[in-house]
Amino acid sequence: MIGLRFGVFSLVGALGALLQVTLFGLLTRGLRLPPPAAMALAVELVVLHNFVWHQRLTWRDRGVVGLRDRALRLWRFHIANGAVSLAGNTLLAWWLVEVLRFPALPSAALAIAVCAPVNFLAADRWVYAPRRASRSWGGPGMALTSAAATQRSRSDARYGRGKSGPQRPKVLSE
Repeated sequence: MIGLRFGVFSLVGALGALLQVTLFGLLTRGLRLPPPAAMALAVELVVLHNFVWHQRLTWRDRGVVGLRDRALRLWRFHIANGAVSLAGNTLLAWWLVEVLRFPALPSAALAIAVCAPVNFLAADRWVYAPRRASRSWGGPGMALTSAAATQRSRSDARYGRGKSGPQRPKVLSE
């Protein structure tokens, strides 16, 4: 499962990289924004793009219950992505180009490749980590995550069960 998830993660990241380059070109050439402003805007749009697609594809099995959970994940994604992608890619690319004298484009690609597994682990273990079990569902010793509880609620509604279990059909008296 982790190999497939990393593959989807990499596909979303590759689409994000392509989008970032495209947006950067459109913003600098089309709207004539200064390159630093264009890059900041392009990066932010791609961070949001990647977050949405990771939520819908890469970690869709780790659904969220409400707006608060989505906002927390987005905040965590910005922190993780910012720390790893911006700092890691910048420092690694600088080191490869300035210290080791590698060409710029291969250095950028290598920096992305090195940072990708770190980004994946941060997202998998922190940003999209399954919610911790809560003892508020089902009493002591029977903890359900909110995602499992939501699934259980959907199942109960689908099969006509209430909180107390299956419901008997009501019989109309004559």
